[in-house]
Amino acid sequence: MTIQILHYEFLGPIKLSEWGPPMEKVVYIIFNQNKSGYVPLYVDESEKTDQNDFFTQNDNFKCWIQHAGNEANLSLAILPLWESDEPERKRIVDKIISKYRPLCQVE
Repeated sequence: MTIQILHYEFLGPIKLSEWGPPMEKVVYIIFNQNKSGYVPLYVDESEKTDQNDFFTQNDNFKCWIQHAGNEANLSLAILPLWESDEPERKRIVDKIISKYRPLCQVE
């Protein structure tokens, strides 16, 4: 399954609880899944992680839960960018934030 955000094809969304490491050179979006669809809560990029608690340890996790009600309503979509560098991923993150204004984004 894929979801198009701007002109990028993200993999997912999948339930956040179904995610498992590793994850390398990606842009990711956390969504609240509700009756009207997927509502973006947070967008960021990651160089690499092997941590199982990568998302639950995020400083914004409480905000995600606040908007979603519980972790079961949180979904994740990723855009793999294996040949990218951090500035390139950050540009994509900034474009998505500018367009969608995720509810838990701290700028």
